[in-house]
Amino acid sequence: MARSLVIKVTAGADAPERCNQAFTVAAAALASGVSVSLWLTGESSWFAVPGRAKEFSLPHAAPLADLLDAVLAAGRVTLCTQCAARRNITVDDLLEGVRIAGAPAFVEEVTAEGVQALVY
Repeated sequence: MARSLVIKVTAGADAPERCNQAFTVAAAALASGVSVSLWLTGESSWFAVPGRAKEFSLPHAAPLADLLDAVLAAGRVTLCTQCAARRNITVDDLLEGVRIAGAPAFVEEVTAEGVQALVY
């Protein structure tokens, strides 16, 4: 059975290295043929909105927008329901391919057989 990754990123521009690590691992896993579901929570929620990932910059790191594009192309990206609501982000504000879902969906994903969950 193939294993898959669920990656929850809680950091954004407030902790750029941790944030970029999550996106880098997600993109690298996809490039290696691993199924990936990336959850945007906390300050990373803003990256579900067009243009926000392009504003992010971290020296010596792949551009966050490129990493996000890779995940959107080959994996799944989910924005936390409560995190979206706290930031007044609605489905009309999202990048194409991003969905909004809550804790029940997260729990379902991370408890599935063959899943490894990582939190950044």
